Amino acid sequence: MKIHEYQGKEILRKFGVAVPQGKVANTAEEVGVIANELGGGTVVVKAQIHAGGRGKGGGVKVAKNPHEAYEIAQQMIGMQLVTHQTGPEGKRVNKVLVEQGLSIARELYVGIVLDRVVSQLVVMASTEGGVEIEKVAAETPEKILKEYVDPLTGLRPSQARKLAFGLGLEGEAFKNAVKFFHALYKAVVESDCSLAEINPLIVTTDGQVLALDAKINFDDNALYRHPDYAAMRDISEEEPLEVEASKYRLNYIKLDGEVGCMVNGAGLAMATMDIIKLAGSSPANFLDVGGGASPETVENGFRILLSDKNVKAVLINVFGGIVRCDRIANGVIQAAKNVHISVPLVVRLEGTNAKEAAQLLNESGLPLIVAGNLKDAAEKVVAAIRA
Repeated sequence: MKIHEYQGKEILRKFGVAVPQGKVANTAEEVGVIANELGGGTVVVKAQIHAGGRGKGGGVKVAKNPHEAYEIAQQMIGMQLVTHQTGPEGKRVNKVLVEQGLSIARELYVGIVLDRVVSQLVVMASTEGGVEIEKVAAETPEKILKEYVDPLTGLRPSQARKLAFGLGLEGEAFKNAVKFFHALYKAVVESDCSLAEINPLIVTTDGQVLALDAKINFDDNALYRHPDYAAMRDISEEEPLEVEASKYRLNYIKLDGEVGCMVNGAGLAMATMDIIKLAGSSPANFLDVGGGASPETVENGFRILLSDKNVKAVLINVFGGIVRCDRIANGVIQAAKNVHISVPLVVRLEGTNAKEAAQLLNESGLPLIVAGNLKDAAEKVVAAIRA
């Protein structure tokens, strides 16, 4: 789950992570009031959307006084902000964050993420702050410092100091950076974050080290432990079909292809998407209905798939292990009768009671296309689209 920058900073502040003073606003009038509360001088007005690159798209602007902040907010709130991460359609700005202006000496980068290869959190830092870290990693990977953290010991003082030294910090800035790294690590672990990215991490002219920006993502599977964080979810920032799928605990991600996929198991779902590409088409979604797919699950999956206007055919690819294939077949038949299916439907079932399932599908009287294996299924669904 993603949250807004202002929400991430509220969480970080609780763990002692240094962040600029600021407040969120929903209207231009609120922006003017907040700018006055921050001293009446220079402030920064920042659009709050779930996407990076806001500055380049006109979503981050400096105001010299409260009146100028008000005028900027009038233009920013309600705008459709387009960045390299939003796509050409952009995202509507409903809120802005108003923060104190700071005297910046340096812009750095720090991020904490789980490295699944070694099963450890890794703290990454770089002198190249304020730019796309992906570009730095691709072009100058030597500029990214990494410290892997043993979960039993946590981030050790020596590791935090090593990162601060690697960034070329000295004096008060060095001490503040070490403190910052420890606080950020504590926030990530205790909040069950899947990602914490501070870009830029700034050093002020008087040696303060603060999170000028904050991108925080949570592990969805741990949100039951943090109901206050779960309440921060902003569904207006999410794809409507993905929001609908989450109501039924379906793992759904919308893509831009033409073949709607319904699969059980993430690995099989990815393999299905790959073979659709190999057969000459592209997947319209990732949809994992889980190992215990029921007729109700299948029916809800159908509704969501067919709500995507780009879907020209549907491919069901299920391996019957935990749940028998004949039960899935009955679910498909029931769903096909309850939900109007106006596109070709290809079904491939393999595993327990696969023969019985094929017989049920063939005798259902429904316009289903039964496939024998994964390659056959992909070829048939693409042929149905091209017919």
